[in-house]
Order: sequence, then C-alpha cells, then structure tokens
Amino acid sequence: MTYPLNGIAPLSHLGVIRVEGEDAAKFLHGQLTQDFALLGMDQARLAAFLSAKGRMQASFIGFKRSATDVLLICSRDLLPPTLKRLSMFVLRAKAKLTDATNDFALYGLAGNAVPSGSQTAWSKADTGNASVVHLYPADGQPRALWVAPAADPAPAGPALDEALWRWSEVKSGVATLTTPVVEAFVPQMLNYESVGGVNFKKGCYPGQEVVARSQFRGTLKRRAYIAHVAADVAVGAEVFSTQDLEQPCGTVVQVAPAPGGGFDTIVSLQISAAQEGSLQVGAADGVALSLQPLPYPLLEDI
Repeated sequence: MTYPLNGIAPLSHLGVIRVEGEDAAKFLHGQLTQDFALLGMDQARLAAFLSAKGRMQASFIGFKRSATDVLLICSRDLLPPTLKRLSMFVLRAKAKLTDATNDFALYGLAGNAVPSGSQTAWSKADTGNASVVHLYPADGQPRALWVAPAADPAPAGPALDEALWRWSEVKSGVATLTTPVVEAFVPQMLNYESVGGVNFKKGCYPGQEVVARSQFRGTLKRRAYIAHVAADVAVGAEVFSTQDLEQPCGTVVQVAPAPGGGFDTIVSLQISAAQEGSLQVGAADGVALSLQPLPYPLLEDI
C-alpha cells in the first residue's frame, strides 16, 4: 500500500524573517553557517545560527527576493527569540530585520505539484511574485517550498494534509530546529554538512571554530538518523541503548505521524549506539526505536 506525497499543503508551523538593506546578504554571511555573499537569485541556502559554543540556536532556508531583500524561513516557535538575537549583531550594517510571517504565504509542494525542470535541492526559481525552493525529496517524491506575498493566489493543485507534509520533512532527513532542542547540537550532529547546511570555506561566523574542529579533527561522535516508533514521542526526549539505561545516547529531534501507523522521527545519536542497535526512547517503559536508512549519503561517505 502506498501513501503518495502529492499535492499542496499550507505551512502554518513556519515563519519568515525578512532582512532588508544593501548589507543584508553580507550581514547574514557573517552570522550563519552558509555562504550568503555569493548567493545567486537561482539558489537558496540551508543554514544555522549558532551560539559562540557552536550550538544551533535556529535553522533556516534562506534566499534572495532581490539584491537587497533576503528571506529566512524558520520554525515559527523560534522566530521571536531568533529575530531578537540576530538583530543584536546588526550594529552598523545597513540591514533591517523584521518578522514578515504575515506578509507571506508558505506552502509545501510534493509529487506532481512540484514544477518540472531542475529539482536539485536548494535551487530556486521565481514564478511571478512567488519563489519556489527545491528541497530534499522524501519517500522518493520531489518536494519544494512555495513562498509568495500573502495577497497572491495560492498555488494550484490538489490539497495535501499538513500532517503528511510534516511527515515528509522527517523522511527527508533534513531537520528543522524547534524550541525543545535549541543549543542541543552542533550542525554535524544533524548531518547539516552533508545536506548543504555548512560551508567550510567561508569566513568567520559565531561558533565557526567548534564546527571546523568537529569536522577536521575527527571528533564527531553523533549523527542524525531516521527512525520509526510505535507510539508518539516528544521532541527533546532522550534515547537510550537497551544495554545502558543510565546514560542517554541520543535525542529526538523531530517527530511526525507515519501514514502507515506509528511515528517517524529524526534522532541525533551517538554513532557507536546506532551501530549497536537495540534502542528505545525513554529509560523506564521505553518505546522501541528502529532505525531506517538515510535517504542521502553522509559527507564522509561521499
């Protein structure tokens, strides 16, 4: 039995930070893990905003609407504190940051609803006033993010339940940070270096030294994995190996109901625990966790 990811879903869980001004891209380049200085109009960026200790405070999909207008799409629950933190760094830069969530409509496109043409992840195409950002596929289906002014008509196509879209986010293996797991991970613990979320050649940004050290000194001990559980689990819940119920070996990052029953989740795990298997969420009365194949290769495997 198949559960086609096909159609168009409104994305109420995401918000928009708008960065306007002649230094907009330059400012973001100095704050985030990805290159915004060389960001073309036909590209988007997956990026993280880190603490000085290299821990993720927010994740974004960012792209330009014009040379002086950049939009950052993030989890709506993280938007207010992230906007406040990022704004503290503007100083003399000619850039103004605002919450533009109400100014734009966001839709997820899946399957046949995704425009034909290049479907390379993080490529962008503009259609009228709308920007279409191609994402990583899920369950073998192409996916894209549609962002347009709120007053514009919605994209045409069959309706897709937003819950199915959220499941597609999990199945893509590309995690979106939310409040329960703020400052829990360096980017590599969510595989961000393998899905286009980190540029190791760009200049300084907060937390850069920690990220570089994790990558080049072989100190990385955690990775993101996709897993299935029979019962609902909470984002931020601890994962344990059944061999050691005293010490957690991972964290639940993102969860969505699976169309075939149960729940699929992205978990960040110690690599050694993932290789040993026999995992559960929670120590007492734990829910068994079964790992599934990642849909993309990790950077060290490429």
